[in-house]
Amino acid sequence: MAAKPEYRDRPDVEVALLDALVDRGDEGMTVLELRAAVDADIDAVEEALSALKEDSLITVESKERVRVYAHDRVFPDPDAPNQDRREGLVDTLRDRLGL
Repeated sequence: MAAKPEYRDRPDVEVALLDALVDRGDEGMTVLELRAAVDADIDAVEEALSALKEDSLITVESKERVRVYAHDRVFPDPDAPNQDRREGLVDTLRDRLGL
């Protein structure tokens, strides 16, 4: 599952983190799990997590372990059509170029 479309215009690492967190739902993920799920170095992951936290798109809980969760508003509506559709390369390029 992917994060809502309105959150997909963020930097690639942030989008990848949100997608990974949405996939894990209520379980959340540790920073180490996020690092393994996202193809980026630890500095990029930490910077992206900081930006997402600042924008209130994630929450961080530290009980037994530090776990990161996607905010409820990031999750797609299961009843909405085509929310789960992954864009192809051409669609992505079109969006990036503003065509």
